[in-house]
Amino acid sequence: LTDIYSSSPALGRYFRSAQVVYFSNESSTVFYQLEFSVPPSTEGFMENTMNPDFVRNILRQNIYDED
Repeated sequence: LTDIYSSSPALGRYFRSAQVVYFSNESSTVFYQLEFSVPPSTEGFMENTMNPDFVRNILRQNIYDED
């Protein structure tokens, strides 16, 4: 995840770290905590760039690109 988000043209400059919060072999579930350093209040930044769907789609696109 660190490589994916740090090299992202959209989020790379804001990305700081990624860590596993929870992992289960039984259900193949992993929860991650992503840390970003966001600029001072910029209109629409949190609603658009840091939108959870947008952040997830960065990872999703990387997975599709590898296939």
